[in-house]
Amino acid sequence: MKPAMFAICLISLGACSGESRNVRPVTIQWMDWPAEVGSGQVFRTRLIVSAVCARDPQFHPGASADQSAVTFAPYWVVGNEQIACIADIDAMAPLLVSGFDTAGTAPGLSSTYARTFEMRGSASVYVSGSVSADEPVRTFGEVIVLPRGSESSQRNAAGIASKEVDTTGCVRLRPFGAWRPGSALPLENQADTARLSYTFVRGYIYDAATPVCGETRVFHLVSQN
Repeated sequence: MKPAMFAICLISLGACSGESRNVRPVTIQWMDWPAEVGSGQVFRTRLIVSAVCARDPQFHPGASADQSAVTFAPYWVVGNEQIACIADIDAMAPLLVSGFDTAGTAPGLSSTYARTFEMRGSASVYVSGSVSADEPVRTFGEVIVLPRGSESSQRNAAGIASKEVDTTGCVRLRPFGAWRPGSALPLENQADTARLSYTFVRGYIYDAATPVCGETRVFHLVSQN
C-alpha cells in the first residue's frame, strides 16, 4: 500500500480494512423549528442530541413524515474500536463526548388548507427511577402548514433546559447540551423561573418589541414538566 493511502486509512480508522460499523440510536435533548411552513416546503430543524464516545462518528437525523407528524429518530453510525473518552473535546475533534448541536431537514408536509402537524422525536424517559431501554417517541410541539407559504420568524422550541442568571440578574434559558457562547436566550418573563432546572420545557423563540436583558430575541415559556 502506498504511504498516502496508508495515512488515509489510519485517519479513517478502519475504513480501508472493511471494519464493521454499528448503529447507535440517541435521544433528542432540544429541538426548535419554524412555527409556520408552506405546503410541501422542506424545513430545517435544529437538533441537540446525545453524542457518542467514538472516533469518526457519522450522524443521521432519521427524519420521516406521515399525515399527522414529522418524527426524528436520530442515530450515529460508529466503528467497533474501543477508545477512552476524554473531557477536553477540543483536544481531539473526532471524539464526541457531550451534546451535539446540529440540524435535520424535515420532509415537506402537504395540505390544501391551514392545519397543524406534530413534531416528534426520540427522547429519554424515566420509569421507576431507571432509564427506559427503548427510545420512546415524545411530542415536542406543533408546526402549522399553510397552503400559500409563510413569513413568520417565530420558532417553536422544546426540550430539556435550565436557567442561568448572569451578573446583572438577567435570567436566561439554556438548552441542555448547548454549551457555545450565546446559546442561552433571555427568558421573556423574568419572574417565570419556578422549577426551571433541567426540566422539559415548551415555548417559542421570537423577536420581542421591548428588549429583555438588552436583547430582542427571547424565549417565551409556555409549559414545563
